[in-house]
Amino acid sequence: MKNYYSTVDGVVMTFSDILCTYDGFDEIDVRFERANDKGGFDFAEGKLPNNMFYKTYGFSEDELMELEQYLKNNAFLIWRIAGEQ
Repeated sequence: MKNYYSTVDGVVMTFSDILCTYDGFDEIDVRFERANDKGGFDFAEGKLPNNMFYKTYGFSEDELMELEQYLKNNAFLIWRIAGEQ
């Protein structure tokens, strides 16, 4: 991902610039990740504007719900920053 957004409790969020899909709609790829005790990373990848994850590893269901809420709460600012690139 190109744009760093935040680090909260060891979870880093990054996002892409605004992307135009084949059907003409704008979207932004987002990624949350954190180091795990296995020497790798837990991650959750998703897209705005649907605020849902399509690929995850290592996060619990409760954590994913919290990340989705965080994404919804910050979506306006993320769109604004991505549009400035």
